Amino acid sequence: MTTPSATVATTPAKRTGRRLFGPLTTVCAVAAALLVAAAVAGQWLFPDWNRQDLLATGAMPGDGHLLGTDELGRDIWHMLIAGARSTLAGAALVAVGSMLIGNLLGLAGGYFGGPADTAVRRLADLLLALPALLVTIVVAGIGGGGYALAVGVLIVLTSPGDIRLVRSAVLEQRHRPYVEAARTLGLPARTIMVRHIWPTVLPVVVANTMLNFAGAIVALASLSFLGLGVPPGAPDWGRMLAENRTLLYDNPAAALAPAVAVIVSAVVVNLLGDRLFEYFSDRRP
Repeated sequence: MTTPSATVATTPAKRTGRRLFGPLTTVCAVAAALLVAAAVAGQWLFPDWNRQDLLATGAMPGDGHLLGTDELGRDIWHMLIAGARSTLAGAALVAVGSMLIGNLLGLAGGYFGGPADTAVRRLADLLLALPALLVTIVVAGIGGGGYALAVGVLIVLTSPGDIRLVRSAVLEQRHRPYVEAARTLGLPARTIMVRHIWPTVLPVVVANTMLNFAGAIVALASLSFLGLGVPPGAPDWGRMLAENRTLLYDNPAAALAPAVAVIVSAVVVNLLGDRLFEYFSDRRP
């Protein structure tokens, strides 16, 4: 027989488990796993992604080509899988880099306050006033359209949102009794920030990182579409969309497949971010 106390103790965990592993979340998790697999092993699975079939240029799906071919006779399916690496890896770098900058500056500014907080706020306000994608286009264009340069600029210009979010969360926590108790015990500021305050702001950090990941997927695809991301001929979803938009009436899949891949990736990451936010919020002490 289950006691009332046992029932109360296990119900939140079961409820959290159902929310985290519901049908929609499971579908998103499977899709995310497939996207990661494509990014990691896509160019190894299809090393011939650049092979041309000159007898089947711009062909519709069929005859050994699952999604048809582009105007150079390259297999769209092979290029789509091989192109996941540049789009998703770059977006992951943007999200993680922005998260690291935002956590470092947001924790320091929110915890110490005073001149440190003022400097952090002014920096975040300055960067936030800049249109991220437009500035990235200008800088990447001046710098020759390099992919690494575009990723670096996006990291810097995405970080203000993380800085302000983490700073606000830390400001709300820094006068809580557990923080005052840690100070009374003589714990160093770094320990208090990293081991005590940061876990309480983890839910919003995770959710915002996933949101930045989704935004970076779209931003990098847009840059590649404009010719400022990966070099011509490289497997990339944005580049594929730019190169194959003239085939909409010959082989629509050549342009629609990378567009759908960008949309699906962004939606999947956003939905997973929402679920992870709920999960970590329920586990927060």
